[in-house]
Amino acid sequence: MPSGALLFQSIILGLLLGGLYALLAAGLTLYFGIMRVVMIAHSAFLILAAYLAWWTSTELGIDPLLSMVVTVPLFFAAGVLLQRGLLSRLRPVTLTMMSVLITFAIALMIEGLLGYAFSGTQRRIQLSYGTASLELFGARVAVVKLIAFGLAAVSLAGLYVLMKRTQFGWALRATIQHRDAARLVGIDTERTAGFGFGLGLATAAVGGTALSLDTTIYPSLHWHWIGPLMAIIVVGGLGSVAGAAAAALLLGLAQSLLQIPMGATWAQTVFYVALFATLAIRPQGFFGGRLAQRF
Repeated sequence: MPSGALLFQSIILGLLLGGLYALLAAGLTLYFGIMRVVMIAHSAFLILAAYLAWWTSTELGIDPLLSMVVTVPLFFAAGVLLQRGLLSRLRPVTLTMMSVLITFAIALMIEGLLGYAFSGTQRRIQLSYGTASLELFGARVAVVKLIAFGLAAVSLAGLYVLMKRTQFGWALRATIQHRDAARLVGIDTERTAGFGFGLGLATAAVGGTALSLDTTIYPSLHWHWIGPLMAIIVVGGLGSVAGAAAAALLLGLAQSLLQIPMGATWAQTVFYVALFATLAIRPQGFFGGRLAQRF
């Protein structure tokens, strides 16, 4: 029977992990909400951002967090170009199926380029504060985990404010909820969708940087992440950012607690059990309700 201190430590770490999961999954749910696109390459872009953060730290001697000054706008522009130049040209009837194939190919291309540029050797950022920890309500928590959670919290709060309080956010929510109706009231849905797709990929730049602070990276690591992230957006409700965040926190907490009796490897099965349960019991998701109705 685990001690109370161990359980509390696991709860704290699970909530911090869930916050990171929420950030990593936010882009995926935006893609599907905007265009019904299943973006298999999202996790590959996460690892690309992690490698750019590692390269910034190793080659330039700059804190990896500063790499976001370049990667966030770069990924935003890449997302806009990807949506406008490629995905928007797909036929609506086969959009979802073809998006899986195309983004799968993009993921393979990114993995291949990373392998060519950096080889398959595992990399890890060496930080001056990498081994530092703080006591949080009696639990010892690594500083890098707190920084990653802070990045997730700030990014998700900014995304929430953008979606709820700005004219672009209103236009994006209208485009997600009903594209034809949004077009009838004068919204340029193609332009809005392009910027929304760029916004989703910009979250990958932040998420990949946060991931790099406490994770050993290698080119094929994105296959490890795509399954759990897909499970999160299905459980949360496709198209719902708030639903994905709630599911991420719950599943991150469950994974952390299950690591005590089951170990790290088997604890990850919680994502797939939750995915199967959602598809069998409530296919629309447990937290998001109808597509894109809540943010």
